[in-house]
Amino acid sequence: MKEAEKGNDAGGGGKDGTRKSEKDQSWVPKIIKKRVCTAFVEDSFSNGALCQCGGAREMHSSIATGDYFGAAIVSQWASVQHSSEYPTDAFGELEFAGAGRRHSNFLRLSCDTAPQIVYDLMTAHWGVPAPNLVVSVVGGEGKEVPKPWVREVLRQGLVRAAQSTGAWIFAGGLREGVGRCIGEAVRDHGTAASSVSQNKVIAVGVAPWGLVHNRQQLVNPQGRFPARYYVQNTSRDSRCLDNNYQAFLLVDDGSVGRRGGEMGFRANLEDYISHQRTGIWGSGSIEIPVLCMLISGDVSMLERVDLSLRKATPWLVLKGSGPAADLICELLDELSAMPKSPTSPPADGEGVDGPNMEQRERVRDRISKAFPGEADLEKLVDRALSIYQNRDLITVFHGEQEGAEDFDTVLLKALVRACKRVSSDASENIEELKLAVAWNRVDIAKSEFFNGDIEWRYEDLENSMTDALVNDKPQFVRLFTENGLNILDYLTNQRLESLYSSLSDSSLVYTLLQRKLSERQGVASNLAPVPAPDPSTPLKSPISSITDPCLANELSLYEVSRVLWDILGDVCQPFYFGPLRLDHGASTRKAMKQVNKLLLGECSYKDQRCLSPWASLFIWAVLQNRSEMAIFFWEMAGESVLSALSGCKILRELSKMENETESKLAMKELAQRFENLAHDVFSECYRNSESRSFSLLIRKSPLWAGTTCLQMAIAADARLFFSHDGVQALLSQIWWGDMESCTKVWKLVISFFFPPLIYSNLISFREQEEDQKIEELFHRRDSLDADDATVYSLADILHTKEDAEEYNALRDKSKGASLSSQKRPFVFHRWRQFWFSPVTSFLGNVLMYFLFLFLFAYILLVDFKPPPKGPTSMELVLYFWVFTLVCEEIRQSFYVGTTAVFQKTRLYIQDIWNKCDLTAILLFSLGLICRMFPWSYKFGRSMMCLTYMVFTMRLIHIFAVHKQMGPKIIIVGKMVKDLFFFLFFLGVWLMAYGVANQALIYSYDSRPGWIFRRVFYRPYMHIYGQIPLDEIDADKRSEIECTSNATLIQEGMEACPQSDANWLVLILLSVYLLVTNILLVNLLIAMFSYTFNKVQEHSDVHWKFQRYNLIVEYHSRPCLAPPFIILSHLHLFIKRNIRKVPSVKITHFVLEIRGRKASRLNTWESTQKENLLSIQNKKQRESDTERIKRTSSKVDSVLKQMVEIRDHDRRLRNLESELEYCSSILSWMADSLSKSNLIKPPRPPPTRRDSVISSPSC
Repeated sequence: MKEAEKGNDAGGGGKDGTRKSEKDQSWVPKIIKKRVCTAFVEDSFSNGALCQCGGAREMHSSIATGDYFGAAIVSQWASVQHSSEYPTDAFGELEFAGAGRRHSNFLRLSCDTAPQIVYDLMTAHWGVPAPNLVVSVVGGEGKEVPKPWVREVLRQGLVRAAQSTGAWIFAGGLREGVGRCIGEAVRDHGTAASSVSQNKVIAVGVAPWGLVHNRQQLVNPQGRFPARYYVQNTSRDSRCLDNNYQAFLLVDDGSVGRRGGEMGFRANLEDYISHQRTGIWGSGSIEIPVLCMLISGDVSMLERVDLSLRKATPWLVLKGSGPAADLICELLDELSAMPKSPTSPPADGEGVDGPNMEQRERVRDRISKAFPGEADLEKLVDRALSIYQNRDLITVFHGEQEGAEDFDTVLLKALVRACKRVSSDASENIEELKLAVAWNRVDIAKSEFFNGDIEWRYEDLENSMTDALVNDKPQFVRLFTENGLNILDYLTNQRLESLYSSLSDSSLVYTLLQRKLSERQGVASNLAPVPAPDPSTPLKSPISSITDPCLANELSLYEVSRVLWDILGDVCQPFYFGPLRLDHGASTRKAMKQVNKLLLGECSYKDQRCLSPWASLFIWAVLQNRSEMAIFFWEMAGESVLSALSGCKILRELSKMENETESKLAMKELAQRFENLAHDVFSECYRNSESRSFSLLIRKSPLWAGTTCLQMAIAADARLFFSHDGVQALLSQIWWGDMESCTKVWKLVISFFFPPLIYSNLISFREQEEDQKIEELFHRRDSLDADDATVYSLADILHTKEDAEEYNALRDKSKGASLSSQKRPFVFHRWRQFWFSPVTSFLGNVLMYFLFLFLFAYILLVDFKPPPKGPTSMELVLYFWVFTLVCEEIRQSFYVGTTAVFQKTRLYIQDIWNKCDLTAILLFSLGLICRMFPWSYKFGRSMMCLTYMVFTMRLIHIFAVHKQMGPKIIIVGKMVKDLFFFLFFLGVWLMAYGVANQALIYSYDSRPGWIFRRVFYRPYMHIYGQIPLDEIDADKRSEIECTSNATLIQEGMEACPQSDANWLVLILLSVYLLVTNILLVNLLIAMFSYTFNKVQEHSDVHWKFQRYNLIVEYHSRPCLAPPFIILSHLHLFIKRNIRKVPSVKITHFVLEIRGRKASRLNTWESTQKENLLSIQNKKQRESDTERIKRTSSKVDSVLKQMVEIRDHDRRLRNLESELEYCSSILSWMADSLSKSNLIKPPRPPPTRRDSVISSPSC
């Protein structure tokens, strides 16, 4: 409702809106004036009918016979002398009849009006947004038809650049010449742009009041809201106002039908705006750049250009567009090529004082050729030379040589050159650098600011770096970091908080942070009074407010940490708890209270440097889904593989929360890109060093809060990364332990039942390889130049805490002893090597699980006695076996992992096979309780049968590790999901047909059991061909004993089928069978085929990913299988609770590397990443697309050189003609002197030598 009312007010159609506009602008006539000619100065060409102002004699109250009625005869009309100011009578809103667009504002004002008043009126009262750039287009007025390429430049160049920067365009505002072209271009871009675009092109028409057609329609002393304006001959050029302009400034100098009266006011307005500070995107840090653009133009444009250049306003001249523009370009070229002579710029009406009269002659000649017949030629020469003195402010655009798509580059370069001039001080170029950042033109910044001429300091780049980060300009961020900006000094905790405060209101992360901030503010009531935040912008704080005092209602790193914890889960520890001085084990409410107290205090942590600046910026960019920025920060951050996997995890979790489809797809695409980067970097690492790459996978990262690559990959669902050969090689080593991975399964089975065989050569172990690695580690542990100093033995990677401790103790004792004395006794060592391997644990669990199922089946089929005979001894063994399974499930759910009990339980339940185990245990417990009582024995037996089915289904998970069966199990799981969709459609048709069939055949049978059977069961069996035609088809019914009496039916007699609507029953049966057997069954087959083909392509990838979970499970399991696992449980209970020995298996595959080893490993990983990036860049440069781009740029360069060559050729021809003329003059002078008697030649004149020697004739 509020938006509708607001829209009605803005539209100006309602009475309330009209009254409001009239009230807001009722002060305009008191301040803004108009000009009226008050003295008639006869125009000699009109026979006394018209004044020189253009008005008729009867419109004037007096006749001027002298200057202010003095003695001298008045021959020239002047606006200041012969016109007077009165309150303006034309202002308000303009409605173009039949245009169908919003209203435009207009104002009639005197040419002497202060520009400050007009600018404040436009921005404060008309609601025109303050510009980031002003482009004033002059020239091309009247009936002059712009050239086609000029139209293209205005449409594709100027308006597009203005739209991307939020600019104002000053033009004539009339439907003629260049002004009409600009209006059409603004209209087309406004139609193509979205309605919610923040950067609209604001076209402002600055036109002479006396030149506007139908201007009397605008006159009303109280203002017109709106004034209906009728445009005639819209298809042809006219002096009517153009309806595509947003505002009109109708400058009145008292004349009628004359041009040029607005020239002075327009120049003053441009100069005033150029001194206003509005900044890019409202930052208020730079002055508004103003650029004048000359298209064609007559001789009066020389005065206009000179007037603006004296005020240091830069100009962009379109060469080839018309007389004035071509004249200025030619003068700049010719005078620059002439020998330079010191001249000073002339004053108005004065010539150029200086000895270089050749320049004046050249300029006079050019002006006389361009504008023949001009009376005051010397004044024009002075203007032209004055323009040449300010040539540094002029940029020439070769429209016929350069494309319209390059216009925005030329536009920015013109502003930069004009502001930069010859200064090399960095502080004088900061505002221009911010302008380049706002336009995202890093190429111009490199060529103009970072070419080695300017020494940039950290203070100069600090604010521009912030603008580049906030406005997503990754190329500028890269440029700044390469040219003097130290990221360690830049990124403090306070600046990081300000970057999070600058998030867009519509982003998902903003909503999450706002929610966490609200929760913390709710806890702040127990502390000191906290100022209430603004509900409209609870997170927003401008970048300039970095030095503001800390308040508890501001966004802090604690909210960022909580959002990251929700996204990453328990994969890693909470972020930023160190600077906030928070305990990882503290509750959420306690932590929020501590943060509130900290923020109300001194907030000393805000001035501290961010410990990991590149990683923090990487997280900041990933949370906003900024792809290029995130990729750059990933390149700069350390631990490339883990950082890429972390970005993948964050993006995939955010995509699940995102509601917008486009943003969701972008997040998924960027997440896949990061997974590919992790895969590629690890591939490079694996090719370089296998052992180091293994350490990379299980290395505990201090940068990412203690997580590892494997843990982050499994959390991020990085299936492609897990399918890498290096990851699978590590998993295979972990799976097989110290045994060779090529060991046959039958050898393991035999050794399992005959343990003494493990001491034979039946199974191969990697004992010799381990000894070599240990010895290598001893020799290289103190060497800094070792190539493979991070080699770790399997005791560091695979084994339990006890193994590692024993190994370390053994290694410490070995400093003075030989390697042979370090080994355990062979019997115990080989025994641990075999039984402590995950594959042995898996094999034992599989064999014992088959034995468990066999025992369970035997009891159900043979030995399940009812009480009081049961339970039997075999059944008691089964119960004890299940009890050991329950103990193992309890260990997995509560004693595995480092997180809280609630999170452990939640993670345990999330696994589908744990749900299966939990269901089997609950059913077994229910069956066990029921079978103990005679009255519930049969129900207990039924529950036991269901339990056996669930336990049997558990075999699917066990065989998921098999290389051939694992992918097929995945395909079956995907097909089960398709089956649920099929059952939904089938249930709809089954219920529809079943209810109708029951109602038509057995309407009087109200028994619930039979109703359920006939509605659901019988229609379902129809699909498989079990159709009782003797009940459905009346013609095939046999004589059976039945009744239609409802009472007898309730007593148990068979109900007789009805035959009243037998024809309808047969039709329904036919339709039902057609839909189910033909349509739905074939649909199910098609779904299965699609799923099979889709999953089959990546089934190996999915299987390798799921294989990790199985390996982790059996790596953490005790070596004994149920029911003997109870011994391992007792051993663990004594060790953990009585002896207080901590467990290492709670964190799977974690290797802590510190000191020089960690530094060398990070350096090695960064080197591999750089190698990968260089290879990718090389491939990109050699791609066809890049080659085409380079070829295109070379062709453009050649074309420009050809144009220059043609220009030089033209100049050479002119020089040849001049030389020929000089030669003729010299010949004439020589002939004249030779014929005269003034001198006597001492010798005969020299003969000319031919440069070409002719061949002798034959």
